[in-house]
Amino acid sequence: MSFVYKKRLTVSDWINYILLGIIAVVSLFPFVYVLSVSFTDPESYIPLKLYLFPENWSLASYKYILSTASFINSLLSTTFITVVGTILNLVFTLTMAYALTKKKVPGIKFIMGCVIFTLVFSAGIVPNYLLVKELGLLNSLWALILPNLTNAWSLIVVKSFIDNLPEELEEAAIMDGCNELGVFFKIILPLSLPVIAAFTLFFAVAHWNQYFQALVYLTDSEKWTLQVLVKSLVIDSETIGAASRGSVSGDATQPPSETIRMASIILSMLPILVIYPFLQKHFAKGVMLGSVKG
Repeated sequence: MSFVYKKRLTVSDWINYILLGIIAVVSLFPFVYVLSVSFTDPESYIPLKLYLFPENWSLASYKYILSTASFINSLLSTTFITVVGTILNLVFTLTMAYALTKKKVPGIKFIMGCVIFTLVFSAGIVPNYLLVKELGLLNSLWALILPNLTNAWSLIVVKSFIDNLPEELEEAAIMDGCNELGVFFKIILPLSLPVIAAFTLFFAVAHWNQYFQALVYLTDSEKWTLQVLVKSLVIDSETIGAASRGSVSGDATQPPSETIRMASIILSMLPILVIYPFLQKHFAKGVMLGSVKG
């Protein structure tokens, strides 16, 4: 006979659940408002009115934004930065972290010390700008990718993860005739899928949210990232209309600036919200499940 233990909720438990529920509702309220305004029919939109649910549903704001050259250009720029930057981040972080686990490599302690030094001290904005300028990367999307190929925190976390993998697996692979590259691709990478999935999300979110560096390094509005464009929309309601002049058919009418802002915010958030659930399942998976027995 089996017994199932059920914990009886106490008064403090109910209080905690109620407080957490209230906090969750308060946290979701701005997102619900933004979503509601973005789907509100421009003809029925009233400024300064609280919208929790659209009175009349409409995709006019989304159609208008997606028909403008400024949003399409910024979407393409951000997509390029995110895809290429994330791939390069993973390549450089995983390969260097694996190399840092090799204690027999000459000068490895000095290299690790340099990595830790950059974790505490950074060059600052001006030296980074001068470096990008000397490399000829100003007003280039590569200025948002190449200077950020990896970082100290990511290297340390991935190195610690690889250090915790059993050495017996690597020794067995070497005895079977694998070289260092074979061990890396056939042993280390397959066992590192959880950390790869986690850092794929971290790197992708960081690149997708590129704002300050894009604002500093990109002078051409056609190369703006989504976040810079959204910032401009929030400050200047006519930005998207001015930037897209001549790219929309003459019979198209511009929706209210507020609905355009809200729709652009939703569109800039949507890709990350879609990708996240597919990577989340890898976070808590056991790394060594079934790989070593005994």
